[in-house]
Amino acid sequence: MNSERLRRPSKFLIYMLVLMHVLTGCVNTMATKSDSKGVETGPKLSSSINNEVSKVSYSGIKLDVIIPAFSPGLSDNAANYEEDNVWPELRRAEANRFAYKLKKALDNTGMFGAVRVAPNNTASGDLYVLGEIVESNGVDVEFGLTVIDVSGKKWLDDNIKHEVGEGFYENPRNAGKDAYAPIFDKAASEIIDVLLAEDPATLGELKNIADLRFGASFNDKAFVQHLDTNSNPMKLVSMPSDADPLYQRVQSVRVREQLFIDNMQPHYGGFSQQMENSYLLWQEASFTEVKLQKEAKAKSFWKIVGGVVLVAVAVAAAANSSPYDNNISNELTAVAAGVGGAALISSGITSKKEAEFHQDSINELGESVNLEMSPQVVSFEEETVELTGGIDEQFDQWRQFMARMYELEATPSMQL
Repeated sequence: MNSERLRRPSKFLIYMLVLMHVLTGCVNTMATKSDSKGVETGPKLSSSINNEVSKVSYSGIKLDVIIPAFSPGLSDNAANYEEDNVWPELRRAEANRFAYKLKKALDNTGMFGAVRVAPNNTASGDLYVLGEIVESNGVDVEFGLTVIDVSGKKWLDDNIKHEVGEGFYENPRNAGKDAYAPIFDKAASEIIDVLLAEDPATLGELKNIADLRFGASFNDKAFVQHLDTNSNPMKLVSMPSDADPLYQRVQSVRVREQLFIDNMQPHYGGFSQQMENSYLLWQEASFTEVKLQKEAKAKSFWKIVGGVVLVAVAVAAAANSSPYDNNISNELTAVAAGVGGAALISSGITSKKEAEFHQDSINELGESVNLEMSPQVVSFEEETVELTGGIDEQFDQWRQFMARMYELEATPSMQL
């Protein structure tokens, strides 16, 4: 009887250690399964092929696209930034970079007219692509994507996600490449899908509605009468005569706005290129830090679980011991399990501190990119204006300048 009682803690200990081994094996198995991409031979599944957008034959109406600088996705509470792995300066820089990257992806499809990055959604265009950054940490990138045409019809409202693969930085062919590039191709593909689903006749009307809405921003009485603004989306009722002097004037001013925004594109491109080297280094470093942080957290979790199990073994062994037993194996088992459990818990806490260290490293990386805008001087004919402040302020000043240009054109005695 005594010998049987002495064996109980040993069996319990063995069972618990086996359980720990099984749990650890499950983790490794799950990791292996999650890393697996399926059968390695034969033709690949369509879902596994890189979603790179290429030019396709398209003979339909090519809409002009406006992509305002993305919303950086910053919360109102700055205290949440560090907790949410958000770095404001980096996000503001990414807001401009992401818009430009999406512009390039849409340009590459050959299915749109002029694709322009603009400071905000008041710029004149046929189709508006709005983005808001949800996450960007070097491993996971996600942004909300909303597509609305100039009539107010919403084409698309979706979240686009991409996870940088484990082997991206191990492939020498990826040197100097943006790890986030696939997400912009994926977004362009979704926009093309909804474009092809639209009625070509409706697309043609969008061009006219865009002209009228731009005119209404200077003279609503002259142009709103041609639109049914009570319907949602708004509808085209009629068009002014091509000989209408008001219509001619507003078309002239609209061309100048388009030229102004065209002149801004090298600015966005230059900014994206200027931050390219630093940003790609940040991506790779942040990728490594996030992976290490996740591994440290996982290691901490399983060490603490193992420690708790061993402490439980110690308690069980002590509870099963009897004051009448002369054999001290139970006590030794309890002490060994307790010490081992405490050591694992302590090691787990150390791993947590390691994770916090990596978190601090990520925060420091995020402070290395800043966004600056320089003043610029624009001229048309004999009119010149200096635009200062941020890009939004400069665009507002430009619109005021255009309003004055419109008034000058509306005065027959004045020559531009």
